[in-house]
Amino acid sequence: MRFKFRSRTTVFAHDVLMTAVAWFGAYWLRFNLSRIPEPFYTDLKTGLPYVVLIQAVVFWQLGLYRGVWRFSSLPDLIRIGKSVFIGICLIMAGLFLYDRLQGVPRAVPSLYVGLLLLLLSVPRLCYRFWKESILMERTGQRAIIVGAGAAGEMLARDLLSEQSGYVPVAFVDDAAHRRRCDVRGLRVVGSIDQLPVFVQSLEIEVILIAIPSATDSQMRRIVEICEQCSVPFLMLPSVKAMLSGKSTRESLRDVSIEDILSRAPIQLNWSEITEGLTGKCILVTGGGGSIGSELCKQLIRTRPAQLIILDQCEFNLYKIDSELKRINGNSSHVPVLGDVANCQTIARVMSQFSPDIVFHAAAYKHVPLLEQQICEAVRNNVLGTQTVAEAAMAAQVEKFILISTDKAVNPTNVMGATKRIAEILCQNLNGEANTRFITVRFGNVLDSAGSVVPLFRQQIKAGGPVTVTHPDISRYFMTIPESCQLIMQAGVAGQGAEVFVLDMGEPVKIAYLAEQMIRLSGKRVGEDIAINYIGLRPGEKLHEELFHEQEPLQATGYEKLLLAQARACGSSGLAENLRQLGRLCESNQTAELLELLQRLVPEYRNPN
Repeated sequence: MRFKFRSRTTVFAHDVLMTAVAWFGAYWLRFNLSRIPEPFYTDLKTGLPYVVLIQAVVFWQLGLYRGVWRFSSLPDLIRIGKSVFIGICLIMAGLFLYDRLQGVPRAVPSLYVGLLLLLLSVPRLCYRFWKESILMERTGQRAIIVGAGAAGEMLARDLLSEQSGYVPVAFVDDAAHRRRCDVRGLRVVGSIDQLPVFVQSLEIEVILIAIPSATDSQMRRIVEICEQCSVPFLMLPSVKAMLSGKSTRESLRDVSIEDILSRAPIQLNWSEITEGLTGKCILVTGGGGSIGSELCKQLIRTRPAQLIILDQCEFNLYKIDSELKRINGNSSHVPVLGDVANCQTIARVMSQFSPDIVFHAAAYKHVPLLEQQICEAVRNNVLGTQTVAEAAMAAQVEKFILISTDKAVNPTNVMGATKRIAEILCQNLNGEANTRFITVRFGNVLDSAGSVVPLFRQQIKAGGPVTVTHPDISRYFMTIPESCQLIMQAGVAGQGAEVFVLDMGEPVKIAYLAEQMIRLSGKRVGEDIAINYIGLRPGEKLHEELFHEQEPLQATGYEKLLLAQARACGSSGLAENLRQLGRLCESNQTAELLELLQRLVPEYRNPN
């Protein structure tokens, strides 16, 4: 605002000064560049304040005070002409009413008009020529910046400061008060909807998106408009990156699918989270997986006394161990290689570390694969949960947070049915000991292992086709960091027996996701890369649900964290059924396992 105010003030002051110069010059020319006679000189000085005031008001009303010199063109010259002619008419009318134009030679008005037109237009055109000559000396791609706010101004300043590889030419912005104004000497030429027109008329070679605070819907709209321009587009990643002190030029990157599907940053109660987790010994099962590893990185921020990371995949455990050491070499984390379904391993971990809080993220999640691996799905997702939960109770763990899934609601696959049984188990165990059991349920996370995003990315890289199961299939999506932060919030807020549901926003069609990823890669849908619909896979639903119809949701006081009123699940026979699940797994009796899963989860309907 300070920059814009100073620019307008400077231009306005110039125009007012030129008015006085033109009025003096008209008299001077009338008297053949010689000394102005005394009676006329006195009248000139008397009428000058009135002339300047009238002309200044006209300038103000017609907008000539705006700092638009960089892009002065024919419309600006027409506006100057209108203001000068309107001004002289009002000046003459006023002086006529004042003293019948005594002391104003007849040649003065026409001389004033000619001089003022020159004095207003020539400096503007010279300034434009000077700025464009400087711009022509710079080498790089001609760029237009989307967003003329603080981020856009910082980006323009950075790009103009030295040879950056980009030559900023103009801005587009939807804010009406910024239109036709200058930011860092660059004109805000119009709205974002007009971007394709300006890309063509200004010979733009790259689009730079500088709206790091844009919501997912706003970013989708901007990207869709950029895709119509047939030139590359880059963006500034986030407000946090803008405030980090790093060069905005270096922060520019390709737009990713996460930018389009992620939502506005959530406002967490970090003081409450930190108070609930600082100084605690925390165990994360499945800590090497997509959710588990991000959860570990978030938990380290709360300064726990010790972070125990359990995972049965050696490579995943190695990766998260190395990353935590890189992030914080002094972090007190301990990697443990082990299987959650191994009673001896879990008992040893509980005995050795005595954790205060357990985040149970270990689970098999790949729906079609588990349809053919029923025994392993049950052993890991159900019996593994039982093993860790019962060991937690025996070790007097304060809280046990089960990380569940939307597929547990009205499941149509083995994965969903096993996770629903895990939810029922935790609900029934709550109250049997001092350990409080809390369930957190949410949908897909972007770029997690086994999700469609890395699959689509790989297919696009290979030249296609991209495979989508059904044109209408949709899923809820959330970024991994956002989901982990909400898990932590739920873990701290929960008092036991709750089923928290994360607000996932609106579901996204997988076909739309595929189309956007193809376009973001610079390819054309159907021409460069095709989309093939291959039919629903075993156990797959068209649309997922986050809560059952008998689980009305209520607010919790925390943003994007809802509470499902959990259905009553009787514990009668549950222990025996779990033992029977174990026996059937050992003997690999899959048909009997499916029957027992059906009895334990009556709403489970496997279409296969």
